[in-house]
Amino acid sequence: MIRFGLLSVLALASTLAPGAAADWPRFRGPNGTGVANGPLPAIDPAAPLWKVKIPGKGVSSPIVVKNRIYLQSASADGRTRLLICLSAADGKTEWTKELPGDTAVTHAKNSLASGTPACDGASVYTAWWDGRAVALGACDLTGKPLWQASLGGYVSQHGPGFSPMVHDGLVYVNVDDDEHAELIAFDAKTGEKKWIADRKPVRASYSTPFVLERAGKPAELVLGTTTAVTSYDPKTGKVNWEYALAWPKGQMPLRVVGCPVYAAGLLVVYCGDGGGARYMAAIDPEKKAPAKVWELKRDTPYVPCVLVKGDRLFWVTDKGAATCADAKTGKALWAEPVFANADVTASPVLVGDKILMISEKGEMAVVKAAEGFEELSKVSLGERVYASPAVADGKVFVRGEGHLFCFGKK
Repeated sequence: MIRFGLLSVLALASTLAPGAAADWPRFRGPNGTGVANGPLPAIDPAAPLWKVKIPGKGVSSPIVVKNRIYLQSASADGRTRLLICLSAADGKTEWTKELPGDTAVTHAKNSLASGTPACDGASVYTAWWDGRAVALGACDLTGKPLWQASLGGYVSQHGPGFSPMVHDGLVYVNVDDDEHAELIAFDAKTGEKKWIADRKPVRASYSTPFVLERAGKPAELVLGTTTAVTSYDPKTGKVNWEYALAWPKGQMPLRVVGCPVYAAGLLVVYCGDGGGARYMAAIDPEKKAPAKVWELKRDTPYVPCVLVKGDRLFWVTDKGAATCADAKTGKALWAEPVFANADVTASPVLVGDKILMISEKGEMAVVKAAEGFEELSKVSLGERVYASPAVADGKVFVRGEGHLFCFGKK
C-alpha cells in the first residue's frame, strides 16, 4: 500500500513511435526510447544557440513540450525545490514554482532534485523529495497546482531519483526503495489513485515503465527492477506475465536504474551496482512462460540507458566504453573506449543514425549507429554533466552542472 506522511507539496504522449513527435515529453523522450528523428545538429560548445544559468543544483533531465522546457532543481542550501519552465526558443525563464524542502544525504552523484518531469501537453507531472518523503504532483502549463499525492517515506542509500510517465490518462510512478516497492497509477486529471501493484523490495531501483505494443496484443506496461521484469495491464494493474530475476546464492542482487528496452522481439534488462558488478539479460515474452535467451555479466551499463536501432543494441558503460551488440544474441559487434578516464552517468540519445554520448567531464562524442565503429566528432562542453540530454524540434538540450545549453538552428 502507499506509505503515508509527506509534507504538503506542489500540487505524454508516451506511446508515440520514436521520433514521431517533435516533443520530448518524459525521461528519455517518447516512450522512454531515447530516440529522435534526425538530423543531429552541429554541436559547438563555443557557439551554442543559447546558454542560460540554471538556479540551484540538480541532475533532473530536461523535457520539451510545445516549445517549453521543464526541469527540476533544488536551492544550494537544500531548503527549496524548484520546477522551472523556460522557452525552448531562447532559454528565458517563463515561470518558476517553489516548494519547501530540507537537506538530506544522497549519493555523491545524486541530488535533491533528480527526477525528470513528464508532460501530456496539458499538465506537468513531477516527483518530489522533501528530504524525508516523496510525493507526486501535477500543475498546468502556467505552473498552477492541480493536485498532489503522497508517496510516503523513502529509504535508500542513494536518495530518490525516479521519474513519472503518463499514458492514456494515467500517470505511473515506480516507487522502489530498500524497504518498499510499488508501481502506482494515478488519474492524470484528478490525482485519484487508480491502482497499486505491490512489488518485492530488495535494493532501490529507479527505472521508469514504458509501453510495449506487439502486433495482435493489447498494450502492456513493462517495468524492470531488482526482482523482476513484469508486464501489466495499463488500465488495471493486472499482471500479464512476469520474469523473476534469480540471483545466485551469495551474490548481492543488483539495482535496475536504466529502463529495459525491446529489440528483435526480446526485452533487455540491465543491472549493476557501485561495486562494479554488471548483468544484462534478454527475455523472450512470446513464450508461454517468459524465458531468458541470453545474458552478459560484464561490460554492460549500470546507470546509462541502452539504445535500440533495428536489431542492434547500442550502449556506453559507466566507464566510457561504447558497444554495439546483436540484440538476438548479445554478441558484441564492436566495443571501443570512447571516453578515457571519464565516468558516464547521462544516457545517450539516438538522432537519425547518430548517437550522442556525454561523459561526466562534459566530453560530447558523436558516433555512428552502425555495425562498424566510427567516431564522427568529440568536443568538450567545459562543464560537468550528469543529466541526460533532450532532443526536440531539431535542437539538443544539455543540462550541465550550472547551465542549460541549446544546440541547433533558430
